[in-house]
Amino acid sequence: MSDAPRAQNSRPLHHRLLSATAAFRSRWERRHGHAPPTSDTDPGPPLAGGRQSGPSQAVAPAATGATLLWRMRTTVKDEPGSLAALCTALAGHRVDILSLQTHPLAEGTVDEFLLRAPEELSATELGRAVSEAGGTGTWIERGDAHDLVDAPTRILGLATRTALDAAELPLALRQLLGRCTIRSTPATAPGSGRAQESAPVEGALEDTVMRLRAPEGGVITVERPYLPFTPTEFARARALVELDARLGPRIPRSQDVLTLPEGNDIMVRRADVGDLRAAKAMHERCSARTLSMRYHGPVGDADRYLRHLLSPRFGRTLAAQTASGRLVGLGHLLWDGDETEIALLVEDDWQRRGVGGELLRRLMDMAAGTGCANVYVVTQSSNTGMVAAMRGLELPLDYQIEEGTLVITARLDEPAVAARSRERSVDMTE
Repeated sequence: MSDAPRAQNSRPLHHRLLSATAAFRSRWERRHGHAPPTSDTDPGPPLAGGRQSGPSQAVAPAATGATLLWRMRTTVKDEPGSLAALCTALAGHRVDILSLQTHPLAEGTVDEFLLRAPEELSATELGRAVSEAGGTGTWIERGDAHDLVDAPTRILGLATRTALDAAELPLALRQLLGRCTIRSTPATAPGSGRAQESAPVEGALEDTVMRLRAPEGGVITVERPYLPFTPTEFARARALVELDARLGPRIPRSQDVLTLPEGNDIMVRRADVGDLRAAKAMHERCSARTLSMRYHGPVGDADRYLRHLLSPRFGRTLAAQTASGRLVGLGHLLWDGDETEIALLVEDDWQRRGVGGELLRRLMDMAAGTGCANVYVVTQSSNTGMVAAMRGLELPLDYQIEEGTLVITARLDEPAVAARSRERSVDMTE
């Protein structure tokens, strides 16, 4: 069982190393842009309250007792009374301010609110009221119970997750900064070893894009086109990255024993660059066809390429090994900007024995645990093993095929995936 990363110029380097047709690449780029997804709790896009038109409601909507949580950011003039006017306008619509953070800028002040508003009050009406009270550049999005945790507690929790697992850094940054696209670029290109663009030690902030020096010298690029980053957000993100750099590479050392249908016991555990030698040895035992199905061609420089794939900076890796310690399968969960890819490689003698399917299910569980809505695999249309394994997940699947390249996207049914995860004796993400 095997699959291959997607070849696309805008994708991470482990994708750009592989060849794919221009037609497929263009079609896939049109399907998967990097704009932030719309909220599944808010039918409309974020509101620019400063551009709303029309009079505000003279009378607040009739109360039914039901309320909604909203996260709102707006810019007000840095002068006495500006914030008071805004709060008065919110009170006139029976909106309760649960929390407020201020971010002073060179011109004006950005205020972040967590609001509890009557259910009848729409986002449009809320934005209009804020605009008429002097707020500009207003952004509004539905909140949830997680937003009720105060900022210091939430940041400490993200720091703890990052300290326990280096693969958590991009996920922690996304939770810290909201909807954004995060890409990690290594200092040298996998395969070729050529040096790539770096970032200043102190990082760089340019409106909606921040660039941070990665722990190994590469670059972490965070982009949020719909909302500029504040200096406070930049400082918090940089602090998380600095914590990660000080702690060095690390992964949880949990493991689980899987009994295959034929009776053999296989150990499944997290893997990292410490498994590089065993991974190279497995590559050497794989047939040319298996490697071709996985990489769309032979691997010219397995050392550098595998080092990139095994690094927790770019995702999570599961390894399947025999009782004697021989590595027979690798499964990668790769952070691909605002998407997530799964890639598998199983040694020939261990294919069709349930190893790949087990790795796939566990990686799907991990993806669901990180909040991913969709996960994709890229393979060849002749790879019936991968197709069967994806169908065996019993999740909604989308198929796209172009000149022999098959992309299968799974929509994660979180309740079903969570229920399956609870059945396991050991959670591989802990």
